[in-house]
Amino acid sequence: QVQLVESGGGLVQAGGSLRLSCVTSGDTFSSYAMGWFRQAPGKEREFVAAITWGGGNTRYADSVKGRFTTSRDNAKNTVYLQMDSLKPEDTAVYYCAAGRWIILEITPEKYEYWGQGTQVTVSS
Repeated sequence: QVQLVESGGGLVQAGGSLRLSCVTSGDTFSSYAMGWFRQAPGKEREFVAAITWGGGNTRYADSVKGRFTTSRDNAKNTVYLQMDSLKPEDTAVYYCAAGRWIILEITPEKYEYWGQGTQVTVSS
């Protein structure tokens, strides 16, 4: 079992930055690949970013490529999502997710554990 808790969301103006954190507990963090997803009102949950268990490889949705960066600190059991040049269309609830035996997976169903989500609102 893995528990995930996201933090760092909030209200920011377009062009601003936020850094989300996801702290995990309960199992060996370094055994899990991590992903970030988001869900806007009335829309399906969509892939944002993923990172391998060691942190050496990442993958991003086209909509955030060049603006968002994910990283992890296995010593702190934490994964991060640095979000720069934010746009109003980035407004959503952001979730981190953990899964084993996956590599840079974009499908939500492939992840075993999820956090509760943190709201990100970007004003124009």
